[in-house]
Amino acid sequence: MIPPIARRFVAGEVPATAVAHVDDLNERNVAAILNLLGEHYDDPADAAADADEYVSLVGDIADAGLDACISVKPSQLGLDLGDDVFEEHLDRIVAAGQEHGVFVWIDMEDHTTTNVTLDAFERHARSTDGDVGVCVQANLERTPSDLDRLAELPGKIRLVKGAYDEPSTIAHTSKEGINDAYRACIRQAFETFDDGVAIASHDPEMIALAEECHTEYGTPYEVQMLMGVREAAQRELAESRPVYQYVPYGDRWFSYFYRRIRERKGNALFALRAVLTS
Repeated sequence: MIPPIARRFVAGEVPATAVAHVDDLNERNVAAILNLLGEHYDDPADAAADADEYVSLVGDIADAGLDACISVKPSQLGLDLGDDVFEEHLDRIVAAGQEHGVFVWIDMEDHTTTNVTLDAFERHARSTDGDVGVCVQANLERTPSDLDRLAELPGKIRLVKGAYDEPSTIAHTSKEGINDAYRACIRQAFETFDDGVAIASHDPEMIALAEECHTEYGTPYEVQMLMGVREAAQRELAESRPVYQYVPYGDRWFSYFYRRIRERKGNALFALRAVLTS
């Protein structure tokens, strides 16, 4: 059972609680990106089970008429077991998304997975005429070149600053350097993409820059934020632009919750208050 202090960031352990959370979000004009927690499997059965659940989840989203999509991690679908395992499971999930009209995002993990992830996105972007999206990380020095490649494809991209501790030989590692790279990626994406850009950031400066670029170039965009972080701002932003909340769920919740607590002082204070008042 997920303790109360973690429920701010995780929408339960089973699909039904996640779907109920999304229904509540939709009432507030916020859409959702559902993610079943799990990654880096070394057992084929785990990867197959999570792929099965995603296929079922796509049907649940469609049956409930939710404004929601899904996001999958390559290592969750068996990438550590082989590219073919990942691609087989992704094929099934994208096919389900096509059948039910549910958009599928492909998350990006560390730099060693970038090539296979982008290749998988390109294949599905072309075969679905853009009903998939992929995450790109601004901290990697290769990302401007990747954006040039992706601009020629249908589908959407999600721009993030980058959450992995990458080597300084291939990535920007200072806060200033990462922020500068993110700004440059935003400008490049809005100038060159047609199908849409997702700004996955809680940084008001970056969201304001996206709005400026939208005004200049007309590129459609959405804002994506995490469950439990700046939720009042999410609802406020949703009054004027599409906003998606990244909604994780599942029984592998502890490591995700721990990361949320470590990354922001406000999250840690929230957890401490919850413990002291329980």
